[in-house]
Amino acid sequence: MADKREYRMEELARLAGITVRTLRFYRERKLIPPPRRQGRIAWYDDQHLARLRTIGALLDRGHTLSGIAELAEAFDHGRDVGDLLGLGAPTEETPVRLTPEELADHFAGQVTPENLAAALELGYLGTDGEEIVHISRRLLEVSSELVREGIPLAEVLAAGRRVREHADALAGLFAELVLRHASEEDLPRLRPLARSVVEAELSLAMDRRLREGA
Repeated sequence: MADKREYRMEELARLAGITVRTLRFYRERKLIPPPRRQGRIAWYDDQHLARLRTIGALLDRGHTLSGIAELAEAFDHGRDVGDLLGLGAPTEETPVRLTPEELADHFAGQVTPENLAAALELGYLGTDGEEIVHISRRLLEVSSELVREGIPLAEVLAAGRRVREHADALAGLFAELVLRHASEEDLPRLRPLARSVVEAELSLAMDRRLREGA
């Protein structure tokens, strides 16, 4: 395994394309974690470099330093990827790794601290160093498409919370049904049948809503 790379302040600033004065300012604003101290020397590592490059990218996308500071705090206090995925990865959903700027591009202008906190609380997002992990590629793509269609991200997340409650109830109902007539080992095999029932019923419900004029 390669040794961890560390940098003096001047080298870090040069690699990040900023001045030492700017680096000090970011450190004072707590936009980057504190460096490792060795006597009077401050040592920075690749995580500091990644954070500085992220700050530059978010600034280029129109975020303010105050907003970036709030986002950084949310990232730093978010659940890590191990907590997000639990002991085993989802059996059907594919997690997606994103940089903060890639997440910002998915939801242009709407990755606010409030929305980020809601997504972290829902368990949609977790952190892995300077990367973000979304628990489901399908949910990421659908939610970003809804935002592109003009639905505010805050409302998409609020709807996701309500859908989660109904989905948990439906999963419990089906699990109870299977366990009354089969065994826990049969659940993975019968899972696609449960999903098909839910998808068909949702499709029929949407038809009814459209006929009734929503």
